[in-house]
Amino acid sequence: MQTNNHQINDYSSVLEAKYGKKGSPERAQFDEEAYTFYTGQILLDARKEAKITQQELAEKLHVSKSYISKIEKGLISPSVSTFYRIINALGMRVEVVRPIA
Repeated sequence: MQTNNHQINDYSSVLEAKYGKKGSPERAQFDEEAYTFYTGQILLDARKEAKITQQELAEKLHVSKSYISKIEKGLISPSVSTFYRIINALGMRVEVVRPIA
């Protein structure tokens, strides 16, 4: 691992050193937590872009404001169905595409 001016040149080696090799239980747990955080950030940004409050979103979904807050903070991961309900409530859609080979 080399760093210059706090720039990481090989991020996978940093992750491996801290969380273990891909496929290890520790790395899988880190990856899951990272996905949960990333999902929360996507939803937070989308909610702000839609200019609605956590309370307004919660009311649309019939859930608590604290539930929305926990998702946005990456503390919990919504179920797939709840994720789609949030996306729909924010006027967005999910598109699944195959990468170009």
